[in-house]
Amino acid sequence: MFREELTRTAKIFGLTLDTAQLDKFDLFYRLVTETNRHMNLTAITNPQEFAVKHIIDSLSAWDDKLFGEVQTLADIGTGAGFPAVPLKIFRPQLKLCLIDSLAKRVEFLKQVAAELSLTDVEIFHGRAEELSRQKNFRERFDLVTSRAVARLNVLTEYCMPFVKVGGYFVALKGKNFREEIDEAKSAIKILGGGKIFVRDVKLPDLDEVRAIITVNKQHPTPVKFPRRENIIRTVILK
Repeated sequence: MFREELTRTAKIFGLTLDTAQLDKFDLFYRLVTETNRHMNLTAITNPQEFAVKHIIDSLSAWDDKLFGEVQTLADIGTGAGFPAVPLKIFRPQLKLCLIDSLAKRVEFLKQVAAELSLTDVEIFHGRAEELSRQKNFRERFDLVTSRAVARLNVLTEYCMPFVKVGGYFVALKGKNFREEIDEAKSAIKILGGGKIFVRDVKLPDLDEVRAIITVNKQHPTPVKFPRRENIIRTVILK
C-alpha cells in the first residue's frame, strides 16, 4: 500500500523513483512505523499520509541547481530522519551528517543507516547550539537543512553556524512561511546570510501551500553566535 501510494504521489509531484529507491523507501517506512510502536517518532503512520507528508515533502527540498555540486549536508534536529534520509535515498552521492538531541532517535537512525546500507552517513547526538561551536562542525557544510524544528528566526541561529561561507541553509516551512521570513530577516543578516530565495510547494492531495526557503551564506557567523538555547528562543535578534 505504501509503495503504491509513494509511486502515485511521486508521479503527481513530477518525480520518478526507480525500483531500488522504492525498495529503500518501503523499508524506511516499515522501520519508522515499527519503531513508532514503542518510541514517539511521528504521528503520521497512514501509508498515503506518510508518502506525502514525510517522503514527498522531504524530497520537495531537492533542487538540481542547488544540490548538484553539494558534497556535505547537515540535517539539524533530524528526528526520524526528515528530510535527510529521503534525500539520501533519492541522491546517494550526498554525504550526510544527522544531528539530533535525543539519544534514542540517534540510535534509531543508526539502525536505519545500517539496514538501508546508506554510506557516507554520520550521526551525532547533541544540541545544535553546542555542536556548532566545535571545530569539526562550525561552518563545515555545503548545505544545512531543517524541517519542523522551530520558527525561522530561531532556526536560523541553530543552523547558520554550521553552513560554510558560500553554502546554503534550507528550511522546509508550512503555510505561515511569509510571516516567518519577515520575522527572520534581521537574524539572517546578523548571522551571515545574504539573499533569501522562496520556492512555493504544492504537495499531492493537500490544499495547503508550503515553501522551501533557501538562504545563501555570504559572511562568517560572528563568534558570539549561537547563544544559549533559552536566549535564542526568547531574545529575538534585531
